[in-house]
Amino acid sequence: MTTSHVLGRRRPPGRRGRIAVTTAALSCLAALTACSGPPEVSGDGTGYRLSASTPEAHGEIESFTWAVYAEPPTLDYTVAYDYPQNTILSNVCESLMRWTPGLTMEPGLAKKASNPDPRTWVYDLRAGVRFHNGGEMTADDVVYSLGRQMDPKNAAAWTQVFQNVASVRKTGPLQVTVELKKPDSQFPQYMATAAGVVASKAGVEAAGQDYGTAGGLACTGPFELGAWNKGQSIELDRFDGYWGKRAKSGKAVFRVLTDPSARTNALLSGEADGGYLIPTESYGRLRDSGAGSLYFGEGLTTVNVNVTSMRGPLGDVRVRRALSLALDRSGFVEAGLGGAGSGTGSLTPRAVWAGAPEPARKAVLGGPPPARQDIAKAKALIKEAGATGRTLTVATSPIGQDVSLLATAVQAAGTQIGLDIRLKTIAPNAFTALFTDPAAREGIDLFPYTSYCNISDPLDLLANFKTGAHLNFAGYSDKEYDRLVDRATAVYQRERRMEIEAVLARQAADKVLWIPVAEWPTSVFLNKRITGAPTTIAYMYYPWAADVGAAQ
Repeated sequence: MTTSHVLGRRRPPGRRGRIAVTTAALSCLAALTACSGPPEVSGDGTGYRLSASTPEAHGEIESFTWAVYAEPPTLDYTVAYDYPQNTILSNVCESLMRWTPGLTMEPGLAKKASNPDPRTWVYDLRAGVRFHNGGEMTADDVVYSLGRQMDPKNAAAWTQVFQNVASVRKTGPLQVTVELKKPDSQFPQYMATAAGVVASKAGVEAAGQDYGTAGGLACTGPFELGAWNKGQSIELDRFDGYWGKRAKSGKAVFRVLTDPSARTNALLSGEADGGYLIPTESYGRLRDSGAGSLYFGEGLTTVNVNVTSMRGPLGDVRVRRALSLALDRSGFVEAGLGGAGSGTGSLTPRAVWAGAPEPARKAVLGGPPPARQDIAKAKALIKEAGATGRTLTVATSPIGQDVSLLATAVQAAGTQIGLDIRLKTIAPNAFTALFTDPAAREGIDLFPYTSYCNISDPLDLLANFKTGAHLNFAGYSDKEYDRLVDRATAVYQRERRMEIEAVLARQAADKVLWIPVAEWPTSVFLNKRITGAPTTIAYMYYPWAADVGAAQ
């Protein structure tokens, strides 16, 4: 899943303790966690800069209210694959490993991860960790939780993570061993995402089909699920039996505000104390309001046009290239992203290439900047492909201008080069279904897709184009591409892996498997009452709400 702007240098995040590993695993984990974010970059005149963090909280508060743009259809961790779900779930359910605000990996529910051979990962669990339903975490709960991700009957969104897993076994009361079919550099990294969540076996089984939509989630995080007022709000209550650092707020209330103007007004009035994914059209208004502070952080995020079908005109790469050539990227960044971003011709964000060998970085990022609009060349490609007058349907939604204006930009680009582009409006709560439900994508050829990396590795995005991958909505298939994905996956050493990933990145760009548009930072607004929320995309899997407390 998957910003070039002014970057503030990150301070190393505080750690609960380093991962203890066997000698055989040391080089592997060093390679996996080496990317701590992008290097510092000088100003580029865009009028914004990235912050490493927000100021640390001064003390506890009774509660705070957070604005979210859509209500999650479920909080079952196996299908937590989009912003609304993970923004909330990350504070309730925890994983074996943890992604930090500095975008590094550290121990989570596993106090130690070891790799005695390339096909084996051993997770030694923390003792005395309690679930919200009262039970104590054991190896049986881990085996069960990972097993739910692998069970085809669950249609888990994270199934691809487990494609190389041969078995997950209890090898001690507090030890789980994962045997792989072949070496997999990505699997241990994903154990810091929702793919590695551990829930109580007894709690999940007791909830049955209602798990994720009613009752508790039987997890271990600093908050537990409280009242869920459907269509309005979700409340999280501080879990006083938490094994780690006590949450600074007694309650976190997530207000569902699907209208961008309503979200902005709630932030300005104090009805909501803060929020991520600020409507881009409100950046200036919030920044100048005096009601609080608007921050930007590393988002590992690119804004793309997702190609959902290659059965029609988009099956011809010339049509995809023509649309890419016709797009006004700079105009979209100004209007759609509020000037906070930069046009790009790369599907992968620059930050994930930190630490890559220079030839690999140059191959992906060192080429010319995204081409300016070339309508004449784009028209010629459409004519050559015999696609003049052909119809394409683009999904749009009133979630925010980053979605609605990109859809409009695609329509304008297509119209200028002779295509018939039609827009289909989808409600914000239904828009998230495009990622999980094939029926929701029926009749849609393209949709604006903000793609964030779940881990600090380019393969997280590039593997999406492998045959049969979860996000390979268009059904792209290329044996050589698949072979390169497998080769990169098998290499634990980061620099060697990135050399292969650079080849994949160039192929994905050449085939225009998605249309890259811009890099986009994470945005967060905090009013004057609260502080402490991380600024980076880590909030998707890190218990960020526990850090939010009194600003004074």
